[in-house]
Amino acid sequence: MIFLELFWVYIKIGLFNFGGGYAMLSLIQDEVVDGHKWVTMQEFTDIVAISQMTPGPIGINSATYIGYTTVLNAGYPPEAAILGSCLATLAVCLPSFILILIISYYFARFRNNKFVEAAFLGLRPATVGLIAAAALLLMNSENFIDYKSFLIFVSAFLLIWKLKIHPILTIALAGLAGFLLYG
Repeated sequence: MIFLELFWVYIKIGLFNFGGGYAMLSLIQDEVVDGHKWVTMQEFTDIVAISQMTPGPIGINSATYIGYTTVLNAGYPPEAAILGSCLATLAVCLPSFILILIISYYFARFRNNKFVEAAFLGLRPATVGLIAAAALLLMNSENFIDYKSFLIFVSAFLLIWKLKIHPILTIALAGLAGFLLYG
């Protein structure tokens, strides 16, 4: 049944994710695009783009959208797809919620423990690696169609990195550039 599979996949993603939503994207892509083939790479890329632009964490937003799309693609009506959204969102959040409850209880007692400090030092570079993997994952033919797409990418990167332009303004400018170049 699609609902149980969806819940189980997102419980696993939520349980094994370290580093936030961007780090989660490679896990999600591996499960829903490559593993279960619930959405195509193009749909996944579109969902990631929408998840980045809507308020809230990208991992939770993408779980919501993918839960809806997966159930809808399986032939269920939109009402059932809403249930798929809710299940995927709950499942991706549940492990973190439970772990934070447990960790917060014990963290105060073991905060200065050298083993705990060493574990957190080991998690930091792994988190950076997961975020870099998510960035590389999105550098595919669906996002870089031609030189115009690459030009928009480089411009957006430089606007944010060098000129410190706000990301929302950069998104709006990139949309305008896409409209002017492709419209």
